[in-house]
Amino acid sequence: MMRAVLQGFLAALLLSASIAAHAATPFKGADISHAKSFAQDFRLSDHDGRTRTLADFRGKAVVLFFGYLQCPNFCPLALARYAEAMALLGADAQRVQVLCVTLDPERDPPPALKEYVSNFHPAFLGLYTTAAATPDLALKFRIYYEKVAGPTPTSYGIDHAVFAYAYDPRGRLRLRLGDGLAAADLAADLRRLLATP
Repeated sequence: MMRAVLQGFLAALLLSASIAAHAATPFKGADISHAKSFAQDFRLSDHDGRTRTLADFRGKAVVLFFGYLQCPNFCPLALARYAEAMALLGADAQRVQVLCVTLDPERDPPPALKEYVSNFHPAFLGLYTTAAATPDLALKFRIYYEKVAGPTPTSYGIDHAVFAYAYDPRGRLRLRLGDGLAAADLAADLRRLLATP
C-alpha cells in the first residue's frame, strides 16, 4: 500500500510541476486546478465528532493539511505559518478554514487533536478517519506517508509529504501549497482564491 501511495504521490508531483511550468499563474503555490488525479472532496470526522465534507465550508477558501501531532518540526512549523497567514489576512481570515487531517489516528484522539490545532489558531479544525481508512485517504489525495520504527512500538515517527491543498470558495481544488511558501505568500494566494468568481 505504501509503495502505491508513494508512486501516486510522485506521479501527482510530476504532473503538478508540469502544469506549473507550462501555465502562467499569479499564484505562489502550484496551480493544480486542471489536474483530475487528486481527490476533489472528503468525508471525515472533525475533532468534535461531527462528519465533515467540503460542502460544509462553501463560501470559504479551505486549506487541507495532512500531518500528525507528534511531528517534531514540519507540522508545527507549517501550522504556525498558516496561523501567521490568517493574521495577515485580517478580516478576510473569517472566510478561510484551515483543516488539519491526522495521518496518525491511533495516537491522535479527537480531544488531543482539538487541543493541538487550537494552539495555533482557534478556528483551525482537526479531522480524522479510522486507522484502517487512512491509507486509502492518503492514496486518494496523493499524500505520501510511512511509519518509521522507533525504540518502542508506540514511539514511531511518520515520514510524510509536507504540503497542503487549497480550495476556492466554490469548493474547487485549486492549489498545492508547498512547505517553502512564506506566510505572506500563503496569505496572498488565499486572498486571490477569495476573489475568485
